[in-house]
Amino acid sequence: MSKTVCRFLSQATGEASFGLIEDGEVFPVPPSQIFDDAPDQTTPGEVLALSEVKLLAPVTPSKIVCVGRNYRDHAAELGNPMPDTPLLFLKPPSAVVGHGDAIELPSVSARVEHEGELGVVIGRRARRVGDGENPLDYVLGYTCVNDVTARDLQRQDVQFTRAKSFDTFCPVGPYVVTGIDPFDLQVETRVNGETRQRGRTAAMAFPVAYLIRYISHIMTLEAGDVISTGTPSGVGPLSDGDVCEVEVENVGTLRNSVRAGA
Repeated sequence: MSKTVCRFLSQATGEASFGLIEDGEVFPVPPSQIFDDAPDQTTPGEVLALSEVKLLAPVTPSKIVCVGRNYRDHAAELGNPMPDTPLLFLKPPSAVVGHGDAIELPSVSARVEHEGELGVVIGRRARRVGDGENPLDYVLGYTCVNDVTARDLQRQDVQFTRAKSFDTFCPVGPYVVTGIDPFDLQVETRVNGETRQRGRTAAMAFPVAYLIRYISHIMTLEAGDVISTGTPSGVGPLSDGDVCEVEVENVGTLRNSVRAGA
């Protein structure tokens, strides 16, 4: 049975909390219950209407591990060869924003683009996952990620760090949904209601289970960490005043406005 996990700011207390969403209500849950895979107990007397809370990014990862060129059509549109092994890079936690927050366009870039992706949220520490283990057992659930990229800076620098790491360049959310199969989900990105990207995770060169095992032999994945699994073709520019939406089938829609940075 799937559950919808959120992180929210209570208007009454001003505190950030985890919660479960059901029928338009939020049931606050201690973090230990979320990451111990037992988020089915609620705090008595604190049920809130979803309309009464501000959704935050659903996790606070120690790192966001991103996968480049995981869709052949996206590699082709940028004129890049497909890698033989997963092409990994990191986004810093400081880039994370939540549903409804603004993506800020840095003045040093003339070409900032959206990249809608399936996000995998780790539920417990994963280190050197063995061949006899199911990597999906380490997953809490799935979310939407927008791997915002300053494309001109990426081409200028060759490596990805600066182009991918500006504040607000990693919208995540709106929720984490547990208990779903990540193998064949539709990922769609819209800008101002116009569809820019549409692909299915079945087209990924390296599927979710492979990625978890592979990454765990390079770095320890901690509970709350996010793997952003790559983007299908159709990446395009974002401009001041745009509204960008990333929708993942069975997960939800992550919506962010775009504004020029200071």
